[in-house]
Amino acid sequence: MTAETDKIYVAPAPPHISFDPAVLPPQLQLTDSQQALYDEVLKHFDKEDYVLPGVDDGALTDEEKFWLSCECILRFIRAVKWASPLAAIKRLEGTLKWRREYGLYDLITASYVEPEAVTGKMVIWGYDTDHRPAIYLRPSRQNTEESIRQVHYVVWALERLTELMGPGIETLALMVDFADRAKNPSLGQAKRVLDILQTHYPERLGRALVVNVPFLVNAFFKLITPFIDPLTRPKLRFNPDCLGEGLFMPEQLLSEWGGSAHVEYEHEKYWEPLVRMCAERRELLWSKWRELGAKVGIREWDVKCAVELEGRKDGASTSAGATGGNDAPGIQP
Repeated sequence: MTAETDKIYVAPAPPHISFDPAVLPPQLQLTDSQQALYDEVLKHFDKEDYVLPGVDDGALTDEEKFWLSCECILRFIRAVKWASPLAAIKRLEGTLKWRREYGLYDLITASYVEPEAVTGKMVIWGYDTDHRPAIYLRPSRQNTEESIRQVHYVVWALERLTELMGPGIETLALMVDFADRAKNPSLGQAKRVLDILQTHYPERLGRALVVNVPFLVNAFFKLITPFIDPLTRPKLRFNPDCLGEGLFMPEQLLSEWGGSAHVEYEHEKYWEPLVRMCAERRELLWSKWRELGAKVGIREWDVKCAVELEGRKDGASTSAGATGGNDAPGIQP
């Protein structure tokens, strides 16, 4: 780096993706038997008198209907290996309850988790060559004592990543760098995070790349491997050549990973633009969802294609969004 202007302080907007709205992505192209199973699950949640069992107010909120997209239902069906409608329904209802109880719609806000973010130990930045948003974990920058808020911060970031995914993109790229004497979390904390990821965010991990793994951390990974879902393990790779293997373009990869993006984490410059970009993106998604009927089972594909096409028509980035206030319901920014 030779000049101050070489430094980057903010996360890039979602990239434009080539797509044909009339051609569904592979994950939405179902066989007759798969379609029949999906239809049974959708019918269950789309009933006019449906209530979530085991809670005081079981009627689904708009936030929950928005979350129960076609793709969301299919992710949970795949997670139960297409076993039966009942298996998928049980798991979806478990996550609907968890999202309420865990505080995704009230407690876990940007202001609440911000103390965890001030050192840049977890940064959302860039996209891999499959258009997945990337999140970088740098344990050496740990700045707080182990607590539930650390886990809440992970959940908050996962929700932001889903908002930054373009049409047809449902997975993320997890990047972990154990350089500079990184302190690994306790086994208990790691298990809590893994349980949340595997139970409540199935089919969301596209790849997990880990570099600079010291001996103690390597031993730690061996301890937690039995708790990692068998479908997830092949996505975990150590010390990859991100550029040589075509996983990232140089400008979309942090310089410490071999890319050309010299990202300097300064909290005051990074945090507010990220929160604002995600809030505006969420408002756009919410607006299109309402236009498409505001009900269970609307395809994320249709919502995001509409957002992307409108952005192109206006000659603006899809993430620029409306400049007014954020009145979209759901997870707070």
